[in-house]
Amino acid sequence: MLARIYRPSKTAMQSGKAKTRDWVLDFEPKAARRPDPLMGWTHTSDTESSQVRLTFDTKEDAIRYAEQHGIAFQLIDDKPQKHIIKAYADNFAWGRKVPWTH
Repeated sequence: MLARIYRPSKTAMQSGKAKTRDWVLDFEPKAARRPDPLMGWTHTSDTESSQVRLTFDTKEDAIRYAEQHGIAFQLIDDKPQKHIIKAYADNFAWGRKVPWTH
């Protein structure tokens, strides 16, 4: 049973940082998902990978939990975010390389 500990990135549908501050412990799937013969939906008999997702406030809490319960884990550190400072006045700057148009 292998688990991944990571901090989720923001989705493309959100502009804020909601749900990106916590650390997540997810389990890797043990078996592949198969289509249901009647309905065609995918399903698996492994409930850990599809239904269990633990969140922690800090990375150390997630690591401590995995070590206490004997769970092998892979730690994925988050990448530093690019912070681009933008201002509306930059659209009209004198040294702008591409002219601003409507």
